[in-house]
Amino acid sequence: MSELNIVCLDMEGVLVPEIWIAFSEATGIPELRKTTRDEPDYDKLMKYRIGILKEHGLGLKEIQDTIATIDPLPGAKEFLDELRSITQVIVLSDTFTQFAAPLMKKLGYPTLFCNTLEVAPDGEIVGYRMRCDKSKLTTVKALQSIGFDTIASGDSFNDLGMIQASKAGFLFKSTEAIKKEYPQYPAFEEFDDLLNAIKAAL
Repeated sequence: MSELNIVCLDMEGVLVPEIWIAFSEATGIPELRKTTRDEPDYDKLMKYRIGILKEHGLGLKEIQDTIATIDPLPGAKEFLDELRSITQVIVLSDTFTQFAAPLMKKLGYPTLFCNTLEVAPDGEIVGYRMRCDKSKLTTVKALQSIGFDTIASGDSFNDLGMIQASKAGFLFKSTEAIKKEYPQYPAFEEFDDLLNAIKAAL
């Protein structure tokens, strides 16, 4: 086992439920169900979401109220705890600092790299700032440039870059369409199976 391994995990759909789907259900706005599983172009997806929020007069507070009711997926914290006891782990997410804090608390405060929302004084979400372009892939490449071997796992189109660039990559709780399109990546539904696959790759 190399000491220079680092595991990069997606957050939503892997460790916690999809925030936008939960918010869609809470508000009864079906258009907000769309995620990176459905729309590979993240900029297009976020502009679409911000437009719908504006149309309905919804802002950051309403989303945060929903997030407060969300718990990690069953077994996610135990999985993370065991994984972090044997190797280094970074959660790489296209979510936002304003969304993630309560969920990180419930997961035992793993390291999280994500983006930030631009919020008006009245709480309206007016835009967003990506930490960097292609944030997951860019981060994995940066980790590799300073001597780490990366192992990556995620569920959506925006995870494929980091999965493809890593020495081992796994799909987790992904869609049938993505699994079919990328059969070269082992796909798992249970945390124990993912944990065993990562251990074998370390």
